[in-house]
Amino acid sequence: MDIDWVNFTPWSALAGGLLIGLAAGGLLLFNGRIAGVSGILGGLLRPANGETGWRLAFLAGLAGAPVLYTLAAPLPAAKVDADWLALLASGLLVGIGTRYGGGCTSGHGVCGMARGSKRSLAATAAFMGAGFAVVYLLRHVVDAGGA
Repeated sequence: MDIDWVNFTPWSALAGGLLIGLAAGGLLLFNGRIAGVSGILGGLLRPANGETGWRLAFLAGLAGAPVLYTLAAPLPAAKVDADWLALLASGLLVGIGTRYGGGCTSGHGVCGMARGSKRSLAATAAFMGAGFAVVYLLRHVVDAGGA
């Protein structure tokens, strides 16, 4: 394993992590809600009284943050080396996994782990372990991603 020290950005990663933590903590403290994006989005599909506004505001903030970021600096370049079929299949697998796991990476990995939830610990261990295994297989067994 090699670390790309030239493009290693610990300070921006730290700032991003702090902002995610502040957002999750603020939503829990001031609204009593867990900041799991899949749950927030899923709640819009079956709206309950008084639930729609805060969900839309949260998702609008999530979608609008990159636009706000461009006022201070250009967005980092993103490069995706996958065809649409692989992206579609990956997205569907994430959605199915999120449904079976009762939440997504943000809900379990950020909020659930911070609350000491055993279910979130198991879910986070499962998706991190699966991710490590898939990357290892693709890079070292299938040789699909280069090493």
